[in-house]
Amino acid sequence: MLPALLPGCHKYTQREPSIIRIKGSDTVLILAQSLAEHYMIGHAGISIHVEGGGTATGARELVNGNIDICTASRPLQPEEIQGLARNFGRIGVAHAVAKDALSIYLNQQNPVDNLTMNQLKQIYTRRITNWRQVGGDDASIILLNRTPNSGTYLYFQEHVLEGEDYSDSTLPLPTTALIVKNVATNRYAIGFGGIAYAANVKHCRVNGIEPTQENVMRDLYPITRYLFLYTIDRPQGIVKDFITWVISPEGQEVVRKVGYFPIWEAQ
Repeated sequence: MLPALLPGCHKYTQREPSIIRIKGSDTVLILAQSLAEHYMIGHAGISIHVEGGGTATGARELVNGNIDICTASRPLQPEEIQGLARNFGRIGVAHAVAKDALSIYLNQQNPVDNLTMNQLKQIYTRRITNWRQVGGDDASIILLNRTPNSGTYLYFQEHVLEGEDYSDSTLPLPTTALIVKNVATNRYAIGFGGIAYAANVKHCRVNGIEPTQENVMRDLYPITRYLFLYTIDRPQGIVKDFITWVISPEGQEVVRKVGYFPIWEAQ
């Protein structure tokens, strides 16, 4: 049950009744854009504005009441929830809308095709520095990473690095698309991100398991996560209608076409 409105807090009200403002995760960006486009085709008079910037950026905008929906590739952090409680007397509502296999991107010419979770941790903390140490060529590993405002950055740090810091030698890039582009053109680079972005690179198996739909549905792939839409409170009006459509069979078919996995097939 959500808490009652606290004294001193103000109730969030949608700024414009025919516009939905969405901002947040770069991982969810291509999905949110596609969902918005499909929804607006069938709902004349509704305008949906979608921006990326990272989960942390979206959460900050949600806390400040500047958007209706924050897209997120991770759960909200305690300080973000505290901000919502402080400003609105609410702790936010999470709407799981897709499932994602956080993919390890490798160049198609890299002979390595499998890494363990421990090897990934060793690579990104720079205890493993050469591809030869994991069965590849005698070449230095080039580490690509997202920037700290990314939900994927934090999720990988928590679930793969087990809370340890990334090596200082990682190269931070502002978008998943840039990581994919760099891996695709550099034989010895490694990166990670949403599975829907992995064009012209190969998905590395993790612990011997491929990031296929079946393995994600059965929670066999080790780096599986949900993708979320967050609202300050239980959605109302056109925001509620939009989210209801997103989790409907029609909306979930858009999820599939983008390259993520529908939640009603991933139970």
